[in-house]
Amino acid sequence: MTDPSNATAPSPAAAPAVTTLSAARVRAHLLAHDTEIALLDVREEDPYAQAHPLWAANLPLSRIELEAWRRIPRRDTRIVLFGVHAGEDLAPRAAAVLQRLGYTQVHALEGGLDGWRAAGGELFRDVNVPSKAFGELVEHERHTPSLAAEEVKALIDAKADVVVLDARRFDEYQTMSIPTATSVPGAELVLRARALAPDPRTRIVVNCAGRTRSIIGTQSLVNAGLPNPIAALRNGTIGWTLAGQALDHGADRRAPADIDPAVRAQAQADARRVAERAGVRWIAADALDSLRVPGRTVYRFDVRTPEEYAAGHRPGFASAPGGQLVQETDHHVPVRGARIVLSDEGEGVRAPMTASWLAQMGWDVHVLQGPAELGEAGVPVAELPPHRHDVDGIAPAALAALAALLQAGDAVLVDVGASANYVKRHIPGAWFAVRAQLPQVLAQLPRTGTLVLTCGSSLLARYAADDVREWLDAQGDARALRVLDGGNAAWFAAGLPEESGEARLATPRTDRYRRPYEGTDAPREAMQAYLDWEFGLVAQLGRDGTHHFRVI
Repeated sequence: MTDPSNATAPSPAAAPAVTTLSAARVRAHLLAHDTEIALLDVREEDPYAQAHPLWAANLPLSRIELEAWRRIPRRDTRIVLFGVHAGEDLAPRAAAVLQRLGYTQVHALEGGLDGWRAAGGELFRDVNVPSKAFGELVEHERHTPSLAAEEVKALIDAKADVVVLDARRFDEYQTMSIPTATSVPGAELVLRARALAPDPRTRIVVNCAGRTRSIIGTQSLVNAGLPNPIAALRNGTIGWTLAGQALDHGADRRAPADIDPAVRAQAQADARRVAERAGVRWIAADALDSLRVPGRTVYRFDVRTPEEYAAGHRPGFASAPGGQLVQETDHHVPVRGARIVLSDEGEGVRAPMTASWLAQMGWDVHVLQGPAELGEAGVPVAELPPHRHDVDGIAPAALAALAALLQAGDAVLVDVGASANYVKRHIPGAWFAVRAQLPQVLAQLPRTGTLVLTCGSSLLARYAADDVREWLDAQGDARALRVLDGGNAAWFAAGLPEESGEARLATPRTDRYRRPYEGTDAPREAMQAYLDWEFGLVAQLGRDGTHHFRVI
């Protein structure tokens, strides 16, 4: 298919006018301690990762309805949008969506990314940049100890008294890990390291895929005062691979679930001491409402493991395992200047340690204290906005009956879900398209027969159908529009045919930025370039000047 960015797109309904804020005004809000701002890049993740301001969070136009109410809970939050992709300024369309969702202070960044650059603003690459830059600053200021991959391998080969603790999510650890490593996600380290290395002479090595979680995990143990010799695996699994050393795949070693009461008590005391040094405050459950004041957003997170959260959690608290919350703070808390309340439901280790890092990153953070209140089980269903149009569904069996028409182009099926899932498997004959580019795609796809939209679950396809209905009406296009009931999940569950690969990409796969440190097939050049980029982040922080980081 030709590049849809060159097509003549149907015109969506005119959006309300959006006021602009200059780069200088946005910077002033970021520098202020008493105001909130959500600076949002509404492009897909890949273009976002190529260049954006330090505190810009990614909220793609394609997914606003699915994410906005959860990620930006206060409807009068000051929001500033930017993002030009394929020659189109997406900010006006994104502003219209946010205004429909009830947000009352929606602005565009004057001049967009070019305006930020022209005003002397620093631009950063990659994702989760505030957390990664902070990690580099921690190592720079605290001289966090580390060992090269060759040194760690020599210790393992010699069967030395050493334990390797992998601070990533368990699924990342299973994909690839250091031989002998045990999975201990970041917030669990201070709670569980003593049980895994009870002898103070045992060396502890903390690793992740790259650098950030290795540094933060190692420094967590150092800050907590563990007596063991502790070091990060320098450059993580990337460094291990670049040294020509083999990784394990499919490992399943985890720390024991039970913890000796004396060990737990020591970890609790250590965590509280570290959190108090960082300026963390404690708050009782009956005082939570005191944080809800005009102009302030309050995020509430349960930092235990997802399994513990699902088994029972405090109502109103979202699941955000502590290590990932520190690693992906911009995703979980896109409103800079917001307040954060953390709970580990009486545990007293994971919440204070997580809070200690968030406080050093400049967040106003509290730890909930008091007895556990596990009044809710499972994962709450997010509240989503209503649909603008009543678009009929089509059952998987009925869609299967259109198979010949799909192959001939007399009916059209467009998958607006994640491109990675599409490549892995999709419905035969389906086109992949980034939802935000559907106007351009529809201008080029066949205009006969039924048009069907799908995604993984049908949630995103339903919102895409709202857009498509309006675009078709604007053109006087009366063809039937349907949404696959239950999405691809229902199709596959019915045992219907599937295919894989990139045969029908109506748009490039810009919805996902491929991290150089994920998976097992990243080019060596990309891995080295990623490390070089991380090494330069401290200098970038100095030039940017908006971070408010303070390392204890």
